[in-house]
Amino acid sequence: MKLFHSARLQLTIWYLLVIALISLTFSAAIYKTQTDELTRFSLLQRQRIEQRLEQGFGMGPGAGLILVDLELISETKKRILVSLLVFNGIVISFSGIFGYFLAGKTLEPIEEMVQEQTRFIADASHELRTPITSLLVNLEVFMRGKKTRDESLKVIDASLIEVRRLRDLAGSLLHLSADLGHASQREKLDLKKIVESVVRKYQATAKERKITLKQSGVSVFATGNKNDLEELFTILLDNAIKYSKEGGEVTLATKSQNKKTIVTVKDTGVGIAKADLPHIFDRFYRADLSRSKGHSSGYGLGLSIAQKIADSHRAEIAVKSKLGSGSTFVVSFPKQA
Repeated sequence: MKLFHSARLQLTIWYLLVIALISLTFSAAIYKTQTDELTRFSLLQRQRIEQRLEQGFGMGPGAGLILVDLELISETKKRILVSLLVFNGIVISFSGIFGYFLAGKTLEPIEEMVQEQTRFIADASHELRTPITSLLVNLEVFMRGKKTRDESLKVIDASLIEVRRLRDLAGSLLHLSADLGHASQREKLDLKKIVESVVRKYQATAKERKITLKQSGVSVFATGNKNDLEELFTILLDNAIKYSKEGGEVTLATKSQNKKTIVTVKDTGVGIAKADLPHIFDRFYRADLSRSKGHSSGYGLGLSIAQKIADSHRAEIAVKSKLGSGSTFVVSFPKQA
């Protein structure tokens, strides 16, 4: 991005200015120290020579002869100055290279954040455009001429579907931008009870789709926000049911293992392709393969929300899946004392 390239150059210049100021200041101090030492040395040398002349020759003709090479001292000072200037030139040159590199490293997280925000806005705009366009077309059709009651109801029904989609998308976007799990809202929770509550809500949906829904495990505890954790397990269970075939099975389990509190959501559904696994928690990401074909069209925000909730609870989400063989999502919480 042009903006970040310009910022990188400006930051590099500032690095150079600071380093040049420090280097030149130290060089000036070194030059003064060395030249003062040379001056002191020449004076001492002169005094010693004068003392020897006085002791050896008294006040004879050679008493006023001073054997100190002032030209050599002046040349030495020039050499020190040139050496320091060359040294500073090398320091500033290398500082420019490393400064440019460090400026890039400094700005990299900010650039990634801005790019992510830009992608998010572009994706959100794209997703908003589809239902809005559909809603606009339905209303324009409705406004053309007279419609029978049945035709009007169809248009209204189609419009309501798009309005609900907009509502769901707005809710998801707000959830992603919200500050989840405030410390004041956290408490010690039995994850088994939360899982049981979520399972009860989906029993009817699973039965309608002829999917066996199972829940097992022991009481395990984690500190967190009840509503957020219910949302987390709801997203995982909803996906498991959505991508399971008729006659499939979905199992939720809670257990304690290796100082971790673990909740697993396992299904026997269509699975996730290996190429899609690294991206399933990305916002607006939807697989193009069989996992997305023939299933409810979501916005690709559910797992992003689940990931954010897990992060806010210092939990980790891992997934094991193979296309055509189902998926297993594992949520690991820090174990309670």
